[in-house]
Amino acid sequence: MTKIKDKITKIRNLMVERNLDGVLLRKRRSFSWLTDGRSNYIMTNTELGVADLLIFEDKVYCVTTKMEFARIQEEELTGLECEWITPEWYEGQNRAISALCQGKMIGMDVSTETIPHTVGIDLSTELAELTYVLNVDEIDRYRWLSRRVAQALESTCRRIEPGMTEFEIQAFLAVNVASLGIQTQVLLVATDHRIHQYRHPIPTEKKLGRYAMLVLCGEKWGLVASATRFVHFGALPEEIQENKRKLAEIDLVFNLATRPGVPIKEVFRQGIEAYRQWGHAEDWRYLHQGGPTGYASREFLANLDSVGIVQLHQAFAWNPSLKGLKSEDTLLVTEHGPEFLTHSGEWEYIQIEKNGFTYFRPDILIR
Repeated sequence: MTKIKDKITKIRNLMVERNLDGVLLRKRRSFSWLTDGRSNYIMTNTELGVADLLIFEDKVYCVTTKMEFARIQEEELTGLECEWITPEWYEGQNRAISALCQGKMIGMDVSTETIPHTVGIDLSTELAELTYVLNVDEIDRYRWLSRRVAQALESTCRRIEPGMTEFEIQAFLAVNVASLGIQTQVLLVATDHRIHQYRHPIPTEKKLGRYAMLVLCGEKWGLVASATRFVHFGALPEEIQENKRKLAEIDLVFNLATRPGVPIKEVFRQGIEAYRQWGHAEDWRYLHQGGPTGYASREFLANLDSVGIVQLHQAFAWNPSLKGLKSEDTLLVTEHGPEFLTHSGEWEYIQIEKNGFTYFRPDILIR
């Protein structure tokens, strides 16, 4: 309860800074962050939930329909003191929100056009920034989630066999994470030539020959952990054998540059300079390189113009790639360097020595 109160205080401080009467939270991510990991979704393919939180200086309202009220109250909001507004399902929530906001200036985590007859400003960026630095409980949950995401990917890579379709591989992976209550925000599977042709390959009926790439962004408690793993049946082709080491080196530059106080655009600059040094100066252009993560698979895609600095206890997921290869893990920024949250310790790793330390980056599993 204390941590929820602390977050409400942060929102109220933002209200004072922006001279607002209240803040409306409609997004799933906002709900999960404020309520310490609870959920307000029914559909997972939309960023909006079914219970809205409206925060004023002296009161918090939860607006949800009578259809959703019992579950949200009994299973999700037991730790939040709030007043309930429960219109009928066929009335929706907008009219009730408009009535509560009448004559007030409201900050929102969505476009102001979504709530008719309400005066407000879009605070989606500022509200997202409040979520960047993770508290102790969030870090513990993130570690649990990230390790399970990695284990799900890696166990699937060990179980699949040549002749399976990409759809069948997708099903194996989906079952692994669903059994743990993890939602899949992104699940990509590609085999053989499709890995070389497409940077974001969704699963198809194509059958696995020798080479598979599995990509997962898994969500639980509102947090999202991302990772990619590869498996190859038989000896690696020479080009892949050579480039996997180069990519691990590029990957490590991104991750080691992600230190507290460093501008995010400077991390990106160092990463693309590493591409050049390893003989692939233009490859960064063919796939986004990732960026900050946490309550979104990516808060934004980092580039040379990115605003903001790396913060202590902020999460990042970089994903540099070369043709036929990608390296992706979720990390936490700590005082002692990056903590790779999706490092299971149970995989094959490339070991790289830097400044007296040994770093482990995911290798390709050979079967």
